[in-house]
Amino acid sequence: MDETAPLPFSNPIRTADLVARRPLRFSHVPDAAALGAIAAFVGVDAVRKLRFAGELRPEGRRDWVLDATLGATVVQACVVTLAPVTSRIDVPVIRRFVAEPPPQATAVPEVEIPEDDTVEPLGAIIDTGAVMVEALALALPLYPRAEGAELGDLTVAPPGAEPIARAANPFAALSALRDRTPRED
Repeated sequence: MDETAPLPFSNPIRTADLVARRPLRFSHVPDAAALGAIAAFVGVDAVRKLRFAGELRPEGRRDWVLDATLGATVVQACVVTLAPVTSRIDVPVIRRFVAEPPPQATAVPEVEIPEDDTVEPLGAIIDTGAVMVEALALALPLYPRAEGAELGDLTVAPPGAEPIARAANPFAALSALRDRTPRED
């Protein structure tokens, strides 16, 4: 995913325009052009269907919760054969936009992952389109595999030649020496 590229789908909602006592329902079904841009952005061959629907609802005095469902059909290349693999994704998506995020330890030089990965700082806008694209990227299968695709023997050599993997093995010579040495029982 190219994080420096402009988002292929955006739906910014100004937090100042949200009504503090009423949820805001939304539903995104990108058109064919947007699906192509989203597929390129997240690094898949195609996004055939995509629907992101839910609501933004108030929580407390200043915080907001995005509660939605992401449904998508994506096409990726098989990690073994490069054949197209179609996957169906149906996942719940929850983000909590909080006015005052929990404090993070700054004294420790290492980066700590917060326990609740749904918490986001509340800014001037909440972009439900950006949340949709991010949720899709996170839900993609990491290693899509076509049905029946197996790695098999990874040693390849031209006819009559010994495979490189066996020839480069430092224990191959010891094994050959052991096989030629008469055994004393």
